[in-house]
Amino acid sequence: MFSNFKINEKEAIFIQVYNYIKNMIENGMLPYESKLPSTREMGIMLKVSRTTVIKGYELLQDKGLVYTAQGKGTFVSKVPLKKSNEWNIDWVRNCTSYAKKAESLDIMKHGEQYKKGMISFKSIAPDEKLFDLEEVKRAFLNRISIEGEKLLNYGYAKGYKPLIDFMMKYMKNKGVNIKNKDILITNGFTEGFDIVLSAIAEKGDKIICENPTHNTAIKLMKLHELDIIGININSDGVDFKQLESKLKNNKIKAAYIIPSYHNPTGMVMPYENREVMYDILRKENIPIIEDGFNEELQHLGSHISPMAAICGEENSVIYIGSLSKILFPGLRIGWVFGDKRLIEILESIKRSKNIHTSFLDQGILYEYMNSGVFERYVKKVRSTYREKYKYCRTLVEKYIPYKEIIGDGGLYLFIKLDNINSKELLQRCYKRGVIFMPGDIFYTDGRGEDTIRLSFGRASMEEMERGIKIIGEEARAIVL
Repeated sequence: MFSNFKINEKEAIFIQVYNYIKNMIENGMLPYESKLPSTREMGIMLKVSRTTVIKGYELLQDKGLVYTAQGKGTFVSKVPLKKSNEWNIDWVRNCTSYAKKAESLDIMKHGEQYKKGMISFKSIAPDEKLFDLEEVKRAFLNRISIEGEKLLNYGYAKGYKPLIDFMMKYMKNKGVNIKNKDILITNGFTEGFDIVLSAIAEKGDKIICENPTHNTAIKLMKLHELDIIGININSDGVDFKQLESKLKNNKIKAAYIIPSYHNPTGMVMPYENREVMYDILRKENIPIIEDGFNEELQHLGSHISPMAAICGEENSVIYIGSLSKILFPGLRIGWVFGDKRLIEILESIKRSKNIHTSFLDQGILYEYMNSGVFERYVKKVRSTYREKYKYCRTLVEKYIPYKEIIGDGGLYLFIKLDNINSKELLQRCYKRGVIFMPGDIFYTDGRGEDTIRLSFGRASMEEMERGIKIIGEEARAIVL
C-alpha cells in the first residue's frame, strides 16, 4: 500500500509523509480506526528515517487525522472523505440492449405492485403455511451428518449425484423411458430453459409455443432474440389446424409446450392430444421443450404421462421439471431431462454460467424426497389446493361477469371477461386493496386485454371471497 511513495526536493520530507498519508485517509484508502504501521515499520517501507515518520505522525495527530492509543499504536480518526461529484457514468446509456430489454420485460417492476395488507391473486407461489418445516429440518440435519463439509464445498455442474439418480427414477415412474437419457440439475425452470435455448437456438430462429403461455418463457425467448410464433388455444386445447398451417409456412427450430396445468390457463392437454402434437412435430423433425413445472398439482382424474413418455427411446423431447409450485421454491432447484449427449453439452453451458447449483440445497431436497415424506406432503397440498380451486371457481361464477373460465386445476384460473379491459379493472381494484395479473402479458401477440389470471394458492378462503367480490363489483361498475 505504501510502496508508491516518492520523495521530491521541494519540501521537507516529513511534510511529504504527512501529505501522503493524509491523502490516503481522505480518499478512504485508510478507513476509520485502521491501525497505521509503527514509526519504525513505516520508515522502512517509505525508505526514510524513523524521526521523519514521527514528525509526520505528530502533524497528522495535530490536524485530527489520527490518534494514538497508549501502548496500542496510531489509528485513523473519523474524518470526512473527499467525494467527487464530477465523474458520473450514464449507466442506462452504457448498458447493453440485452440489459435494457430485460428491464423492460421485468413485470415485477412495471404495473401495480403488491403492498402489505392487500388481497393478492397475483403470485403463483405456493402457500408457505403448508410447508413441511419439521421434515425439512430433519432432512437438513440427516444429510449434513452423512455428507458433512462436502455439501459446503464446490460441487459439480451436472448436479448432486444422489439427487440426479433419484430424479431419474422419478422420471421413470412418470412412464418415461430413461435409456440413453440423463439429467442436469438447475436453478429452477428459468435457468433450465435459458440453458436449453442457449444450446439449441440462434438469434432470429423461430420457436412455436402456445398462445397465451408462461410469461417468463416469453421473456427468455425475447432476450434470446427468437421469433416467437404463438399457436392459439381454444376450448379443446391447442388449435392443431393453426399449428400445421404455421409449420408449413415457417422453418421452426423448436416447440415450447406446457401440457399439464398450463400457465396461465391451467388447462391439461388430454393424452390423445399430446400424441397428436407429438406426431405433428415428429414429422417436421422439430424438437419439443416440455415444461412440466406444475405437473404434480393434478386435481382431477388420474396422472397423464408427459410428452417425454410418448417419445419412448427417441430423443426428441427435452423435459424441464421443477417442484417450485408444490414444494419449497426457495430452494430454486429444477432439472432438465433429455438425450445424454445433449445433457453433456448443457452441463458445459451451466458450468460457464454459474459453476453449479447449491449442493447444500440439492442435498436437503434429496434427503427430504428420499425419506418418503414427499408423497404424504403431496397428497396434503393437492387436497388443499383442490378445495381452493373449487371455491375460487364458484366465487368467480357468482361474482365476476365473464365469457369463459378456463382451468382444470393448479394454482390459478384464467378468465375471459365480458368486454372489460383487465388493466382498467386492475386500477380500480388496486384502489380497494386487491391485485391480480392482467392476461395480456401472457400473449405472444399483444392480445388478451380482456383476460385475467387469478392465483389462489396463498389466499385464504375468506380473502378469496372478499377479493373476488370486489373484482366483480368493479367489473360491473365498468360495464354500467
